[in-house]
Amino acid sequence: MVIFNDPFVSLAHEFEKAFTQPVKTNYPPYNVKKINDDHFVMEFALAGFSRGGVDITVEKNVLTIKAENEEDKDATYVYKGIASRKFSRSFTLPEYFEVEDASMLHGILYIDLRRHIPEEKKPKKIAIR
Repeated sequence: MVIFNDPFVSLAHEFEKAFTQPVKTNYPPYNVKKINDDHFVMEFALAGFSRGGVDITVEKNVLTIKAENEEDKDATYVYKGIASRKFSRSFTLPEYFEVEDASMLHGILYIDLRRHIPEEKKPKKIAIR
């Protein structure tokens, strides 16, 4: 019996595992959009936050998004439905995925994740002589 280890088979499983880990909070809400097998985009709803108030870091394959929004202490709200509290969310990235870009438009933070597999790890076709 011959068993082949395909490094691409478990990609969907790795993303499922990475993005469904138990977290202490569900704020801010986010989406993970699949563009193709090597490109995903995370979208975070950050209404009221500015680019300068958001910090994105990757360390040891863990993506962390932190934000703090200064509230107007002099404001009197009749109703306050837009959350503006500080937060920190962390996600373990699947193997070979890197944060390629981040942008913010209309209160949505977009983080582009791309898979870059080293040449020596890619499957090779072996010619028969």
